[in-house]
Amino acid sequence: MRSRYTAPRDLDYGIGVTTTPVERSIAFAAVFNFRDLGGLTTVDGRTVRRRTVYRSDTLSRLGAEDRDAFTALGIRTVIDLRRPAEVASMGRVPEWTRVVWRHNHLEHPLWDHSTYTAEIGVPRWLAERYLELAYHGRADIARVIGMLTDDDHGPTVVHCVAGKDRTGLIVALTLDLLGVPDEQIAYDYALTERSAPMFSQWVRTAFPNENDVATPPFFTYTPAEAMLMTLQGLRRHHGSVTEYLVSAGLHRDRVARLRDRLLEA
Repeated sequence: MRSRYTAPRDLDYGIGVTTTPVERSIAFAAVFNFRDLGGLTTVDGRTVRRRTVYRSDTLSRLGAEDRDAFTALGIRTVIDLRRPAEVASMGRVPEWTRVVWRHNHLEHPLWDHSTYTAEIGVPRWLAERYLELAYHGRADIARVIGMLTDDDHGPTVVHCVAGKDRTGLIVALTLDLLGVPDEQIAYDYALTERSAPMFSQWVRTAFPNENDVATPPFFTYTPAEAMLMTLQGLRRHHGSVTEYLVSAGLHRDRVARLRDRLLEA
């Protein structure tokens, strides 16, 4: 599938990130990138409600030892962003979770890893891929964010394979709609990199014959600049994240419903 999206070449590298860390991660035995969106603050001083929406890497690795911790979260819905082939090879969230599994693959071309060069760098290369994803997967992205506006779905977790790229974009757009400042959005995205050493250790143990395979830097790095440039690029093309999502099919009243559901008064 050939992309018709052309990434802007004037994305700005010169954006600094300063934020206060907020510990929102939840540890499981072999799920390494699970955290609550709650606790982040908005530009108008409100707080994202805790225990309502979570982000994660693939949940098929949840084991029996995780049962009590996962059940205590009260999660009722899992939104799985993976491709059908990824679901087939890795499996779904375990049945013992008793969640509603909603599969919503984000349509987009497979990444051409050969386009990465050190001169482009990880932040710009990832931002270009995320903007490409936003272009091709816009209807799917709007549908997923629409799911997060519905109280009937209960506490919800969104995940892909690593909880990094597809999940990272969905979460960033959601936080923007809530009024979370860019620096906090980018910081939440950058936290994923902390899980890379644990995931790598698990891979070395689970797949000892694959340890010699070189990993491109964009597989594990999540520089805050990548998400800042992505948000900047969307605004440049659409005026705002809200206008991008509305043009993709998200009804405007859903934005207000999202804020009512996910922001504390």
